[in-house]
Amino acid sequence: MAVREVLDKIDRRTLLIGGGAGVGLLVALAVWPRSYAPNLTAAKGESVFGAWLKIGEDGHVTIAVPQAEHGQGVYTTMPQIVADELGADWRTVAVEAAPLNPLYANKLGAEELFEGVFDKLPVPMRDAHATRAGLVLTAASSSIRAFEDDLRQAGAAARVLLCKAAAKRWGVDWQACGTAAGFVVHGKNRLRFAELAAEAAGFSSPSPLPLRGGDADRLYGQSVPRLDTPSKIDGSANFAGDVRLPGMVFVSIRQAPIGDGELTQVNRAAASKIRGVVGVVTTDQWVAAAANNWWAANKALDALAPTFRIRSALIGKDSIAAALRAALDGPGERMAAVGDLSAAFKGARLVTAEYSVGLAAHAAIETMSAAARYQDGRLELWLPTQAPGLARAAAAAAIGLSENAVTIYPMLIGGSFGANLEHRCAEQAALIARELGRPVSLVWSRAEDIMHDRYRAPAMARMAAKLGPNGQILGWLAKIAAPATGRELAARLMAHDRATGAALALDGVGDGYAVAGAMPFYRMPAYAIDHHPVDIGVPTGHWRSGAHSYTSFFTECFLDELAHVAGTEPLSFRIGMLGGDARLARCLSTAASLGGWEGGISGSGQGIACHSFRGSHIAVLAEAHIGEGQAISVDRIVAAVDCGRQVNPDIVKQLIEGGLIFGMAGASGSSTSFTENHADARGFHALGLPRLSDTPDITVELIRSEADAGGVSELGVPAVAPAIANALQASTGFRMRTLPLVPGDA
Repeated sequence: MAVREVLDKIDRRTLLIGGGAGVGLLVALAVWPRSYAPNLTAAKGESVFGAWLKIGEDGHVTIAVPQAEHGQGVYTTMPQIVADELGADWRTVAVEAAPLNPLYANKLGAEELFEGVFDKLPVPMRDAHATRAGLVLTAASSSIRAFEDDLRQAGAAARVLLCKAAAKRWGVDWQACGTAAGFVVHGKNRLRFAELAAEAAGFSSPSPLPLRGGDADRLYGQSVPRLDTPSKIDGSANFAGDVRLPGMVFVSIRQAPIGDGELTQVNRAAASKIRGVVGVVTTDQWVAAAANNWWAANKALDALAPTFRIRSALIGKDSIAAALRAALDGPGERMAAVGDLSAAFKGARLVTAEYSVGLAAHAAIETMSAAARYQDGRLELWLPTQAPGLARAAAAAAIGLSENAVTIYPMLIGGSFGANLEHRCAEQAALIARELGRPVSLVWSRAEDIMHDRYRAPAMARMAAKLGPNGQILGWLAKIAAPATGRELAARLMAHDRATGAALALDGVGDGYAVAGAMPFYRMPAYAIDHHPVDIGVPTGHWRSGAHSYTSFFTECFLDELAHVAGTEPLSFRIGMLGGDARLARCLSTAASLGGWEGGISGSGQGIACHSFRGSHIAVLAEAHIGEGQAISVDRIVAAVDCGRQVNPDIVKQLIEGGLIFGMAGASGSSTSFTENHADARGFHALGLPRLSDTPDITVELIRSEADAGGVSELGVPAVAPAIANALQASTGFRMRTLPLVPGDA
């Protein structure tokens, strides 16, 4: 029986209950393709070398990158790995977005983004799911960790083929040839890649591939210039909002409030009087106005005066807080445990504390946007997307097309921090382009972008610990109430994927994503982590560093409080419990030394915190005080980082600095409350974000390491807020246990 015939006979019921979910999924796996052909497109004069690179007859080397570039530098670091192994001249290296192909599926990113959602699937199915589903994802600081080996193998393969072509001309053994600065060399013989590319593409590669040896002329580990910088400086870099197509119109949109809302009325006649307006499109959930310029389209929305009806219960800051409190007081699901906690908690009084964090907006520079053209039954989309395959599937479903009829052009992203994993804008643009019969550029207003964000979830934690006679922690319990964001993300982003449906059906109510980072990396004989799932009525999504942004706050602030109860200096208290974690201990001691740590004594205004995250380690020392008008002022941040091997140290430092500022923004702002299903914040001014004048003196020390490369882009975020909170406790004498930090809130 053909593969397609077998697949047609496997329906959802078979997957879930036909012989058990595991059997059904294994059947699906057994008939699924195991290999995929590269689909890079060669321009005139280019030769394709596998799935990752092309070499032109003018000598340029183009690297295909499947990861989205939203400022984190993957358009430089990923090509740098290939170019290093290839022996290319960096001045000739270019980059382009890779086409959609399961070859670029990010298995590690999918596993770490959804934090255990797929763990209960049969192992073979879980291992193959990301590839089978074509999960091309940019998430979870995974780009280098997921693709470094593939990139190195791609560079090595092309280098071997070039050497074979040169060796044939010279009549020598190809293994005696090498590459450097864009040339194949053998003794005094030198041939440019450009001269050999077309011929080299016809040779075959040996297995295993020999990797390039020696330390001379290597690009790996060097701070080579970023490939995306020149176009961003001169303005030639294109984002989705810059796309211009013949006959294009510009669209603004207004959506129903969160919850179960629906559009009930619009004033089309009033909108038609706005000069430049060419059409209005409505659904049950939103109204969009199109015009020959975006300003007119946005003004038309005001004229339309849309009214919405909310059919669900009203949602506000009080209802959210009440839901979190009720969940925390109710039963939870144990997500992790070590030792006998009940025995550890017997006897003397426990040390307890409660912490809470609010909803956090992404607040990226570029609002949600998409350009779309629907013509002759085919759809083209220009998108800032971190998940192009999922966006294609959603857009296709929205207008009843097959995925093969939809082409995605991934664009540069003006920041994202997780927001562009979502695909609502792609669905909307597809529908509007079809209804209007002409290309459209859809750009959400800033207010719309904040009010309809998929926020970082709010959370509440009840922490308890038992200290021994010498101040050691004998037992630790973290009870965390938070929405099940990992399950919510999987269900929303992969609604049409059968394996996702099966995984969610097999999984429990607890969510690994919601408590990620809560498991202490300190040594203690007994601990437990409980998740108390809660439905707050507000959709939540992935925010830079995910739940680590609040679980680190809970852990590191509570640890500081325990140090005070034990009468121990906070730095020594931490290092004493790290056991054999030499890398994190070195980060702590380095940050303390560089920052002039005074022991966190009263009046010092110094606080320290640390975190281990996706194979990397960071310690942050902050100096802060309460300034005029009860405003929090951060004076200095010192960070020590061990992230393993560094492809490009300058980019690592940029990412850490950006993460530190992002984390500082999360400590002092980035949050919005809700009133009757509407976010109270409508612009940057209402989010309390730090300005340039608020930026402290920042020192980042990168600790050299030969360990495997760890995640970096999210690493700078988690430890900042607790370090600032601990510094404010040392400065003021009172403890703030809420995020954002508000003087007077304990």
